[in-house]
Amino acid sequence: MHPELNRFPNRALRRHVGTCLLACAAGLCLLAGTAPRAHAQGADGDGQRDRQVKAAFLYKFLGYVEFPAQAFASADAPLTIGVIGADELAAELARAVAGRTIRHHGVVVRQLHESDGAVPVHLLFVGGQDPEQVGRIVRQASAAMLVVTDCEDGLRQGSAINFRRVEQRVRFDVAPAAAERHGIKLSSRLLAVANRVQKGMQ
Repeated sequence: MHPELNRFPNRALRRHVGTCLLACAAGLCLLAGTAPRAHAQGADGDGQRDRQVKAAFLYKFLGYVEFPAQAFASADAPLTIGVIGADELAAELARAVAGRTIRHHGVVVRQLHESDGAVPVHLLFVGGQDPEQVGRIVRQASAAMLVVTDCEDGLRQGSAINFRRVEQRVRFDVAPAAAERHGIKLSSRLLAVANRVQKGMQ
Protein backbone atom coordinates (compact mmCIF):
# COMPACT_ATOMS: atom_id res chain seq x y z
CA MET A 1 0.00 0.00 0.00
CA HIS A 2 1.32 3.42 -0.96
CA PRO A 3 2.17 5.27 2.32
CA GLU A 4 0.34 8.41 1.21
CA LEU A 5 -2.93 6.49 1.22
CA ASN A 6 -2.84 6.26 5.02
CA ARG A 7 -4.06 9.86 4.98
CA PHE A 8 -7.45 8.55 3.93
CA PRO A 9 -8.99 6.45 6.74
CA ASN A 10 -11.69 4.63 4.79
CA ARG A 11 -10.44 1.27 3.51
CA ALA A 12 -12.59 1.31 0.38
CA LEU A 13 -11.37 4.83 -0.38
CA ARG A 14 -7.74 3.73 -0.03
CA ARG A 15 -8.41 0.91 -2.47
CA HIS A 16 -10.00 3.36 -4.89
CA VAL A 17 -7.14 5.86 -4.79
CA GLY A 18 -4.59 3.05 -4.89
CA THR A 19 -6.23 1.69 -8.01
CA CYS A 20 -6.10 5.18 -9.53
CA LEU A 21 -2.38 5.43 -8.81
CA LEU A 22 -1.75 2.00 -10.28
CA ALA A 23 -3.77 2.86 -13.37
CA CYS A 24 -1.87 6.10 -13.82
CA ALA A 25 1.45 4.32 -13.54
CA ALA A 26 0.38 1.69 -16.06
CA GLY A 27 -1.40 4.14 -18.36
CA LEU A 28 -4.65 2.18 -18.06
CA CYS A 29 -8.16 3.60 -17.95
CA LEU A 30 -9.84 1.16 -15.52
CA LEU A 31 -11.33 3.49 -12.92
CA ALA A 32 -14.87 3.00 -14.14
CA GLY A 33 -14.88 -0.53 -12.82
CA THR A 34 -12.98 0.07 -9.58
CA ALA A 35 -14.21 3.37 -8.15
CA PRO A 36 -16.37 2.84 -5.06
CA ARG A 37 -20.05 3.60 -5.08
CA ALA A 38 -20.94 6.63 -3.02
CA HIS A 39 -22.95 6.53 0.19
CA ALA A 40 -26.35 8.17 0.38
CA GLN A 41 -26.14 11.85 -0.41
CA GLY A 42 -26.68 14.58 2.14
CA ALA A 43 -28.67 17.78 1.83
CA ASP A 44 -25.70 19.49 0.15
CA GLY A 45 -25.76 16.92 -2.65
CA ASP A 46 -22.31 15.68 -1.71
CA GLY A 47 -21.88 12.90 0.88
CA GLN A 48 -18.84 12.28 3.03
CA ARG A 49 -17.56 9.53 0.75
CA ASP A 50 -17.76 11.84 -2.26
CA ARG A 51 -15.83 14.53 -0.41
CA GLN A 52 -13.11 12.06 0.54
CA VAL A 53 -12.80 10.78 -3.02
CA LYS A 54 -12.70 14.29 -4.49
CA ALA A 55 -10.15 15.41 -1.91
CA ALA A 56 -7.95 12.46 -2.83
CA PHE A 57 -8.27 13.26 -6.52
CA LEU A 58 -7.49 16.96 -6.05
CA TYR A 59 -4.29 16.13 -4.20
CA LYS A 60 -3.23 13.51 -6.75
CA PHE A 61 -4.00 15.80 -9.73
CA LEU A 62 -1.10 17.99 -8.65
CA GLY A 63 1.32 15.13 -9.20
CA TYR A 64 0.30 14.88 -12.87
CA VAL A 65 0.41 18.57 -13.74
CA GLU A 66 3.34 20.56 -15.12
CA PHE A 67 3.19 24.20 -14.03
CA PRO A 68 5.29 26.91 -15.69
CA ALA A 69 8.35 27.94 -13.69
CA GLN A 70 6.92 31.40 -13.04
CA ALA A 71 4.06 29.82 -11.10
CA PHE A 72 6.39 29.55 -8.09
CA ALA A 73 8.00 32.45 -6.30
CA SER A 74 10.86 30.19 -5.22
CA ALA A 75 12.06 26.60 -5.58
CA ASP A 76 10.46 25.59 -2.29
CA ALA A 77 7.29 27.70 -2.53
CA PRO A 78 4.17 25.70 -1.64
CA LEU A 79 1.59 24.35 -4.03
CA THR A 80 -1.63 26.13 -3.11
CA ILE A 81 -5.12 24.69 -3.58
CA GLY A 82 -7.93 27.24 -3.41
CA VAL A 83 -11.47 26.03 -2.72
CA ILE A 84 -14.58 28.09 -3.42
CA GLY A 85 -18.10 27.01 -2.51
CA ALA A 86 -17.17 23.75 -0.77
CA ASP A 87 -16.04 24.42 2.80
CA GLU A 88 -16.49 20.84 4.01
CA LEU A 89 -14.42 19.51 1.12
CA ALA A 90 -11.76 22.15 1.87
CA ALA A 91 -11.56 20.92 5.46
CA GLU A 92 -11.32 17.29 4.28
CA LEU A 93 -8.60 18.23 1.82
CA ALA A 94 -6.63 20.21 4.40
CA ARG A 95 -6.55 17.17 6.67
CA ALA A 96 -5.47 14.93 3.80
CA VAL A 97 -2.56 17.07 2.57
CA ALA A 98 -1.16 18.12 5.96
CA GLY A 99 2.57 17.43 5.90
CA ARG A 100 2.51 16.19 2.29
CA THR A 101 4.86 17.38 -0.47
CA ILE A 102 4.80 17.14 -4.25
CA ARG A 103 8.13 17.56 -6.04
CA HIS A 104 9.59 19.20 -2.93
CA HIS A 105 6.69 21.65 -2.67
CA GLY A 106 4.52 21.59 0.42
CA VAL A 107 0.76 21.63 -0.18
CA VAL A 108 -1.56 24.16 1.46
CA VAL A 109 -5.32 24.64 1.20
CA ARG A 110 -7.10 28.01 1.24
CA GLN A 111 -10.85 28.52 1.62
CA LEU A 112 -11.86 31.31 -0.75
CA HIS A 113 -15.00 33.19 -1.76
CA GLU A 114 -16.37 34.03 -5.18
CA SER A 115 -14.76 37.46 -5.02
CA ASP A 116 -11.39 35.73 -4.55
CA GLY A 117 -11.51 33.95 -7.91
CA ALA A 118 -8.54 35.94 -9.20
CA VAL A 119 -6.37 35.19 -6.16
CA PRO A 120 -3.31 33.32 -7.47
CA VAL A 121 -3.34 29.65 -6.52
CA HIS A 122 -2.07 26.60 -8.38
CA LEU A 123 -5.28 24.61 -8.33
CA LEU A 124 -8.69 26.24 -7.93
CA PHE A 125 -11.63 24.00 -7.08
CA VAL A 126 -15.03 25.62 -7.67
CA GLY A 127 -17.96 23.85 -6.03
CA GLY A 128 -21.62 24.39 -6.75
CA GLN A 129 -24.07 23.41 -9.47
CA ASP A 130 -25.01 26.87 -10.78
CA PRO A 131 -23.29 27.06 -14.20
CA GLU A 132 -23.58 30.84 -14.38
CA GLN A 133 -21.89 31.32 -11.01
CA VAL A 134 -19.24 28.72 -11.83
CA GLY A 135 -18.61 30.41 -15.17
CA ARG A 136 -18.13 33.80 -13.51
CA ILE A 137 -15.53 32.38 -11.14
CA VAL A 138 -13.73 30.39 -13.82
CA ARG A 139 -13.43 33.47 -16.04
CA GLN A 140 -11.64 35.27 -13.21
CA ALA A 141 -8.99 32.55 -12.95
CA SER A 142 -5.48 33.80 -13.55
CA ALA A 143 -2.74 32.23 -15.62
CA ALA A 144 -0.84 29.19 -14.29
CA MET A 145 -3.96 27.98 -12.47
CA LEU A 146 -5.55 24.54 -12.91
CA VAL A 147 -9.32 24.99 -12.56
CA VAL A 148 -11.42 22.04 -11.36
CA THR A 149 -15.20 22.20 -11.12
CA ASP A 150 -18.07 20.05 -9.87
CA CYS A 151 -20.78 21.32 -12.18
CA GLU A 152 -22.71 19.43 -14.85
CA ASP A 153 -21.58 21.96 -17.43
CA GLY A 154 -18.14 22.59 -15.95
CA LEU A 155 -15.95 22.04 -19.01
CA ARG A 156 -18.22 24.21 -21.11
CA GLN A 157 -17.73 26.95 -18.51
CA GLY A 158 -13.97 26.78 -19.09
CA SER A 159 -12.62 24.45 -16.39
CA ALA A 160 -9.82 22.00 -17.17
CA ILE A 161 -11.18 19.15 -15.04
CA ASN A 162 -14.78 18.55 -14.02
CA PHE A 163 -16.04 15.95 -11.56
CA ARG A 164 -19.12 14.00 -12.50
CA ARG A 165 -21.02 10.94 -11.30
CA VAL A 166 -20.98 7.87 -13.51
CA GLU A 167 -22.96 4.87 -12.25
CA GLN A 168 -22.87 6.18 -8.66
CA ARG A 169 -19.11 6.73 -8.82
CA VAL A 170 -17.04 9.92 -8.79
CA ARG A 171 -15.22 10.29 -12.09
CA PHE A 172 -13.77 13.28 -13.95
CA ASP A 173 -13.69 14.70 -17.47
CA VAL A 174 -10.67 16.62 -18.74
CA ALA A 175 -10.20 19.48 -21.22
CA PRO A 176 -6.44 19.68 -21.95
CA ALA A 177 -6.91 22.79 -24.11
CA ALA A 178 -8.38 24.69 -21.15
CA ALA A 179 -5.34 23.79 -19.06
CA GLU A 180 -2.94 24.78 -21.84
CA ARG A 181 -4.67 28.14 -22.10
CA HIS A 182 -3.34 28.77 -18.59
CA GLY A 183 0.14 27.52 -19.46
CA ILE A 184 -0.41 24.16 -17.75
CA LYS A 185 0.40 20.77 -19.25
CA LEU A 186 -1.51 17.69 -18.11
CA SER A 187 0.25 14.33 -18.01
CA SER A 188 -0.88 11.69 -20.46
CA ARG A 189 -1.23 9.37 -17.45
CA LEU A 190 -3.90 11.66 -16.04
CA LEU A 191 -5.73 11.74 -19.36
CA ALA A 192 -5.61 7.95 -19.47
CA VAL A 193 -7.72 7.59 -16.33
CA ALA A 194 -10.22 10.35 -17.17
CA ASN A 195 -13.82 9.44 -17.86
CA ARG A 196 -13.73 11.61 -21.00
CA VAL A 197 -11.11 13.80 -22.67
CA GLN A 198 -12.50 16.81 -24.50
CA LYS A 199 -10.80 17.67 -27.76
CA GLY A 200 -10.22 21.38 -28.30
CA MET A 201 -12.22 24.19 -26.71
CA GLN A 202 -16.02 24.29 -26.61
